[in-house]
Amino acid sequence: MGNTPSGRNEWALVLGGSSGFGLATAHKLSEHGLNICVVHRDRRGAMSRIEPEFEKIRERGVALVTFNQDALSDESRGEILDDLAQRLESGGGRIRLLLHSIAFGNLKLIGPEAPSKSAARATLARELDIEEERLAEVVDRSFAEGVDGVQGLTSPPGYAQDLFLEDEDMVRTIYAMGTSLLTWTQDVLGRGLFADDARVLGMTSEGNEVAWKGYAAVAAAKVALESVSRSIAVEMAHFGIRSNIVQAGVTDTPALRLIPGNDHLKAQARTRNPFGRLTTPEDVANVIYLLSLPEAAWINGAIIRVDGGEHISGLSR
Repeated sequence: MGNTPSGRNEWALVLGGSSGFGLATAHKLSEHGLNICVVHRDRRGAMSRIEPEFEKIRERGVALVTFNQDALSDESRGEILDDLAQRLESGGGRIRLLLHSIAFGNLKLIGPEAPSKSAARATLARELDIEEERLAEVVDRSFAEGVDGVQGLTSPPGYAQDLFLEDEDMVRTIYAMGTSLLTWTQDVLGRGLFADDARVLGMTSEGNEVAWKGYAAVAAAKVALESVSRSIAVEMAHFGIRSNIVQAGVTDTPALRLIPGNDHLKAQARTRNPFGRLTTPEDVANVIYLLSLPEAAWINGAIIRVDGGEHISGLSR
């Protein structure tokens, strides 16, 4: 594969590669000649959407191996890496890039919410001399139709008020979206499958330092992910591994749509972003490709924001 980042027969192993950042990255890297191994967990009904995407990757002339298995299972991980090791051995290939893009987390609140009422909406209704319920109807409809800037006046997002975050929820989420990065990295390294100049990448979000309702477990997982990545960057550098974390801006992915209040998050991001739009999976995939290049070898242990300036923009446009 002469157009791979290093010019050799190399692979990208994408954990969570059937949608969002993982799928966009698989497409981008395959365009540049990397062979792709995708690990995903999807129901049979979803495959009618996913298989055409995989076929596009195959049409680029690269090898594509997919495993519809649980990436968090020790048994599945062993089976996947055994299979992949045989393929790499027969072709003399190595894993250039390991991307951890697993989205499997709990989105429960940590406790009951306080009663919520919009003081701004009540004041506006009083000044306009209309019933607050009527104003709420108009604002909610406008917001649903894509009008940004009114999210502060809308009815609040709904959260389950009878199920709250428990220890097991937290433990599973932290492993799934955080420390499993280390588990996979150790196993790939132990089998000697990494290239001499390998890249390990994970995905984080602004929830790593901002408290979003219902995001406590995922936020904890992202912080753990970042810590693990820094340790990999230091302790595995002598194996040629560079480890970094990509912090994407708010992106309309299937994972984001599971978060209660995601419409509000998207509206706030569009209003705040200097470019007036959300981050796309392709924006993120482009940067992941750049990080796979030899010229990016001195980037190690970093958190790299890919958000068009969303994070640093303190004022609305």
